[in-house]
Amino acid sequence: QVQVVESGGGLVQDGGFLRLSCAASGYIVGISAVGWYRQAPDKQRELVARLNNGSNIDYSDSVKGRFTISRANAWKTVYLQMNSLKPDDTAVYYCTFETTRGNYWGQGTQVTVSS
Repeated sequence: QVQVVESGGGLVQDGGFLRLSCAASGYIVGISAVGWYRQAPDKQRELVARLNNGSNIDYSDSVKGRFTISRANAWKTVYLQMNSLKPDDTAVYYCTFETTRGNYWGQGTQVTVSS
């Protein structure tokens, strides 16, 4: 059974930084992309950053130039470096692994940016 666990969230001041980590365990094969999404209260879940196995990266316009997605450990670990955080970045951040057998999601990690 595949498990996905995010970590690294927390409370930070406006302009601060955080690094989120995400690790997949279990038998996971055929990873085609990894990504980070977020969901703020009363809003829909939205894409933050996505990296595919062709090394193409997509960022939402709201985080371009501030956030960086990267991966390690044969695609089973994903990071999101978040700099110059703003109160609008406050949300639950979710990691996902897209595979040939379906997508796997973590439970999310809360990021709160205080003004």
